[in-house]
Parts: sequence; structure tokens; C-alpha cells
Amino acid sequence: MGVTRLKRKDRRNKTVARVEVQFLKLGSNVELGSRSKMPKHSQIVKNDAILNVLASEAK
Repeated sequence: MGVTRLKRKDRRNKTVARVEVQFLKLGSNVELGSRSKMPKHSQIVKNDAILNVLASEAK
């Protein structure tokens, strides 16, 4: 039996699922008390700092 090729829709689903898993792994580091600490020069940390300042000014 030969190797079956994935149809375009299935290939897209495969890559989208892989990218989603990668995104979720990166996002899990944001939680407090995480085993892997976010680097202080990370863009997510910078964004959080800016959002915290804007939220405190809005109150």
C-alpha cells in the first residue's frame, strides 16, 4: 500500500494544530508561579508592564 497524501484541508489543519500547540506552550509561561520564569526582556513581559500602567491610570 502506497503512502497517501493529505488533502489540502488536512494539511492546513495539521499545521494550524501544531502552531496552536506552540502558542499555548508559550502562553503557559505567563502564569504566576510557573516553573519556567519569563525572561525580563521578553516582549510579553514588556506588554504586561505597559498594560498594568494603562489599567492603573484608567482607574
